[in-house]
Amino acid sequence: MKKIVVEGLKYRYPGARELALKDVSFEVKTGEFIGIIGRNLSGKSTLCQALVGLVPHFYHGAYGGKVIVDGIEAKTHTISEMSRKVGIVFQNPFTQVTGSKLSVLEEVAFGLENMGVPRREMMERIDHALQLMGLEEYKDRNPFDLSGGQMQRMAIAGIIAMKPQVIVLDEPTSQLDPQGSEEVFQAVQSLSRAGMTVILTEHKPEKIARFADKVLLLDDGRVVDFAAPAQVFSREDLAEYGVEAPIYTKVCRQLNLRREDSGLFPVTLEEAREVLKT
Repeated sequence: MKKIVVEGLKYRYPGARELALKDVSFEVKTGEFIGIIGRNLSGKSTLCQALVGLVPHFYHGAYGGKVIVDGIEAKTHTISEMSRKVGIVFQNPFTQVTGSKLSVLEEVAFGLENMGVPRREMMERIDHALQLMGLEEYKDRNPFDLSGGQMQRMAIAGIIAMKPQVIVLDEPTSQLDPQGSEEVFQAVQSLSRAGMTVILTEHKPEKIARFADKVLLLDDGRVVDFAAPAQVFSREDLAEYGVEAPIYTKVCRQLNLRREDSGLFPVTLEEAREVLKT
């Protein structure tokens, strides 16, 4: 079942001369984990904002095409209406902290309070989200006493607690150490396996290759490729778009070792091990 449909999406920010998004089209099925990659200013963040309606309703500007999430079109529905379908986690967690709550628990509860969720259900959702993000022991701590990585996980927990059908994460691990980054990806993957559709931008190719079902490669506001990780990361021209392949792919390319089943280069450690055994 199609959960997201983007058709001919074009967008230009107010006062800009060039389009930030140029005729972007793709479809995402329910429960898919989509990784978005591309150089800086390729349109990744703008696309994320378009999926939740911030583009065009908040930023305004020139807009064309369609973005449909779970049957509702972003252009013709308010950000509030879209937020019941899709949640977004930004790169900088400080942009999502209310600043008015005295504990992590209260901060995660903020969205649920606005939605009018009954208290018993609210506490169950909060406990689940905090456990998933490894923040149970910090629930009574002031949000501003957390590290940057912990604060980011709190922001993700707040979105998870609202149970959107789609979650969009714009470089959510940029401020996390390797362990924190792994925890976030594991948690997001579990959400995808449970049926939530995930859209995630990331500069760590190893993570995208390991966790994503498909990869959307953007450059200069256009879709260059949209396929399985092995197909995208095996492209001969990948470096031309400012993207590095996973380290395992680089090594196997140097050795000209390809997977027998697809003829593509391995993109994960497990795939590289299998190829090296043969």
